[in-house]
Amino acid sequence: MPKPEFSFCGQVEPGPDPRLGGLGRRDFLFRFGRGVGSLALSSLLFQDTLRGARPRLEDPLLPKAPHFQGKAKSCIFLFMEGAPSQMDTFDPKPALDKYHGTPVTRIYGSMEKRIYVGTPFKFARHGQCGMEVSDIFPHLSTCVDDIAVVRSLHTDSHNHPAGCFLMNTGVSIPGSPSVGSWLIYGLGSENQNLPSFVVLPDRRRGISGGAVNYSNAYLPAACHGTMLNPDGVPIVDLQPPAGMKREEQEASVKLLNELNEPYLESDPSNSGLLTRMKNYELAFRMQFAVPGALDIDSESEKTKELYGLNDRITEPMARKCLMARRLVERGVRYVQVYCSGWDSHENIAAEHRRRGYETDRPVAALLKDLKQRGLLDQTLLVWGGEFGRTADNSMSFFRSNPGRDHNKEAMVMWFAGGGIKGGTVVGNTDELGIKAAENVYHLHDLHATILRLMGLDDMRLTYYHAGRLKRLTDLGGRPIKEVLA
Repeated sequence: MPKPEFSFCGQVEPGPDPRLGGLGRRDFLFRFGRGVGSLALSSLLFQDTLRGARPRLEDPLLPKAPHFQGKAKSCIFLFMEGAPSQMDTFDPKPALDKYHGTPVTRIYGSMEKRIYVGTPFKFARHGQCGMEVSDIFPHLSTCVDDIAVVRSLHTDSHNHPAGCFLMNTGVSIPGSPSVGSWLIYGLGSENQNLPSFVVLPDRRRGISGGAVNYSNAYLPAACHGTMLNPDGVPIVDLQPPAGMKREEQEASVKLLNELNEPYLESDPSNSGLLTRMKNYELAFRMQFAVPGALDIDSESEKTKELYGLNDRITEPMARKCLMARRLVERGVRYVQVYCSGWDSHENIAAEHRRRGYETDRPVAALLKDLKQRGLLDQTLLVWGGEFGRTADNSMSFFRSNPGRDHNKEAMVMWFAGGGIKGGTVVGNTDELGIKAAENVYHLHDLHATILRLMGLDDMRLTYYHAGRLKRLTDLGGRPIKEVLA
């Protein structure tokens, strides 16, 4: 069939060509040209914004207004890596003791024979609130009227690295910002001479999963956590070479900024360049601020004794807890203190007793020290591990020294300090402590609670990345209202 024809300015033109989607040639060229013109205009407008229409990126460490008035200004997260057992710390299960040594009737994937394990520790009521605490915490049990325990938490993984990622970033795989990074992104820093987010690791075992646990991921690079060595030199190469004067260093930083300024002017959205410039300035200021901030030798003998610095076993944790107090005292926003070794698959009687001795006195001292200095009301303390533990153990371990395996369905954590209702116990697990059963809260709810106490709404704290608005709590969490004062 011949193509239809039409007249245009006296000339005969062929009709719509099927190869052009039914469009005529002139219509096709017109639409194509209009699209190219739109792209060209967009490019020109974008170049105009780079030349000054769009403001330069703001320094992410500058203090920012919270979404609402929060009770806490700083947060210290006491991470008990390895996963403490709920029924051997803050969630007593008398019924489990009755089943001690009896076979488990539940079917596991491996079909291995398993035996119920009662707690080897004694529980007693403490404080005016009558909170029940294991005897591995004799010092911490004197602080229960300032503590809110949540017994009904659960998470999504019982694998250590994934569990740590979940606790620290809200996601079980690497690539998401940590809690501390979100806090810095939302609030900035109150001390421009110190890192705003500090990690104090367990030097014996490191951190399961490594630096992913304190990464900024897609947030501005300045929100990344800074690891400080609790022993020896806190930051390698912090001090300048011998003989270099402060004036010379200051001139060097100034020259670097002058050289970088034109590049930043040409691309104001270059957050990496801006962060590097700010990091050079911060590193220069830290040379004078860090030694004083971490000089625990200047503390009184009474304070050293309170924390247990004079005890060989408690000294490592005591040093980190005292450093944490000195850091938040100087405006550091988020400090994460690690204590590893809670992964008691066997001999939980000896292993949890040892971890209790290492941490009990320093942690209780931190809480009491903050309180007597008037800092507890503005400092949030969080204690816990990456998941909980089972009520049973494999037959092979039980025959020697019974312990407990990993359990994501039930875990215990506690809060104290800014905005927390002390002397509170929230939720419950089932009769044997196997699964959260009453007032159940997810890990996202824990994160939403931390943000709420710091003055941030987890649904409004967002960052656009990979085509969607990202959050610490993903689709949102429920603040644990029972712990809020």
